[in-house]
Amino acid sequence: MADAALRTGGCLCGAVRYVVHGALRPVVACHCTQCRRTTGHFLAATAARHRNFQLLADSGLKWYESSREARRGFCAVCGSSLFWEGAGRDYISIAAGTLDDSTGLAIVCHIHVADKGAYYQIEPGVPQSQDGNFALPLPAA
Repeated sequence: MADAALRTGGCLCGAVRYVVHGALRPVVACHCTQCRRTTGHFLAATAARHRNFQLLADSGLKWYESSREARRGFCAVCGSSLFWEGAGRDYISIAAGTLDDSTGLAIVCHIHVADKGAYYQIEPGVPQSQDGNFALPLPAA
């Protein structure tokens, strides 16, 4: 797990800012159609437990219920894709590119590769899942 006592991040315009206290999960790259359409490529996301995540500014934050299983957070002012939140899960996925400092984080697996775009290749040597199944624990408290 990537250790850091405190991580901050936000959208392009600053209308949404957040802080994470404690370690973040390594980055998972999701190639599903929804993530590709939301981001314009694939989503590279880390994650934090809800209890370690805090919004500092949320005037632009909007949520889109993308399915019965999840919603996606974005900035309604600048359009930045920020979060993915699964129903009933105790964590929030955070778009890695929205972190102010991503030092120590790395992509450790690719999911939904059966849906990946035809215009790019996935780097060799990183585990892949055809669907969304992966086993990667979140950091403790």
